[in-house]
Amino acid sequence: MNRIPRIYKNIDSELDFILIHNGPEPMLDLSFFYATGLYNGLFEGSYLFMYPDGRGEIVTSVLEEQSASRATLPVSVFSTGAERKEMLESRMKGAKRIGINASGLTVGALNSIKEFNPDAEYIDIGKAIDKARMIKDSEELEIMRKAAQIASEVGDLIRDFVKPGMKEYEVAAEIVYQMQRRGATGPAFETISSTGPNTAEPHYTSGTRTIQEGDFFLYDYGARYRKYNSDITRTIVIGRATEEQKRMYEVVLDAQLSAIDAIHAGVNAKDIHNIAAEIIDKSPYKGRFIHSLGHELGLATHDSVGFSPANDMVVEKNMVITVEPGVYLPGFGGVRIEDDIVVTAEGCEVITTPKKDFFEVL
Repeated sequence: MNRIPRIYKNIDSELDFILIHNGPEPMLDLSFFYATGLYNGLFEGSYLFMYPDGRGEIVTSVLEEQSASRATLPVSVFSTGAERKEMLESRMKGAKRIGINASGLTVGALNSIKEFNPDAEYIDIGKAIDKARMIKDSEELEIMRKAAQIASEVGDLIRDFVKPGMKEYEVAAEIVYQMQRRGATGPAFETISSTGPNTAEPHYTSGTRTIQEGDFFLYDYGARYRKYNSDITRTIVIGRATEEQKRMYEVVLDAQLSAIDAIHAGVNAKDIHNIAAEIIDKSPYKGRFIHSLGHELGLATHDSVGFSPANDMVVEKNMVITVEPGVYLPGFGGVRIEDDIVVTAEGCEVITTPKKDFFEVL
């Protein structure tokens, strides 16, 4: 699928071309994969030329030649540094205005690109790429539903697996294993497997703490499938829940379901956040919802903007977002519930399905 016209649709200034440089891992530019539609291979040190008329060309090394053969765009392959230099200089020669994705480049990478045409003006068009990536096409939605399905199946399985006496890292390892057994390329991010007071840390990952009877257990995880991601959080209690644990869970679930009910194309992002925040602030947990309601999801887990009280962006059809309110009490524990949502014209589609109507694991 050629997504180059979708990027240029968001650009006002005239450009000779856009040049995407995909650096070495971890400095991969995910926009390279978005625009090329390639889902296999790293394509480290590869380049993508995108022209205003919708044409494109991949320039890559012989290392990626087989992976590049799946592309619908023309591919040119270099074997040596001298060949790479000749290819880039010949394509960049005479260009006056070249678009780049600055957020996907290191300073060193940008300086090396400029060596091939030091006289050109290099213009950051990253926001145009971000805007194109916000709205998913049918192929992207199909892939993301599969990523959500894989993670959802594992979400319910973990309830039957986790037991007192296990280490946090053991459960994290099982989550990743079970996702890959079901076809995931890997985890979307470092899996969060937190217990007891550790659940009060929103970005805790996993450690050596042993799961105990009566603990909150929070797991935040996602599957990566064909480079796209899902992102789910569930919170359960190992054994019987206390009244305080029940109250926290009910408040967070009410906030999440109310926010989801309000989502549709045309709604303001901050209004969605505020619906959840108001429910929590009217409860005994005022001020303990300490992050944005959610974020965009796609090739990156945190793909572009978050849905915060400062974000007045209008939500559009076929955006994929997370809805994940939480309450965190330091020293006691926390509750977060998260699902992935596809925005529709008149509402939304929840594509993650692990149970959340009850939370005690007895």
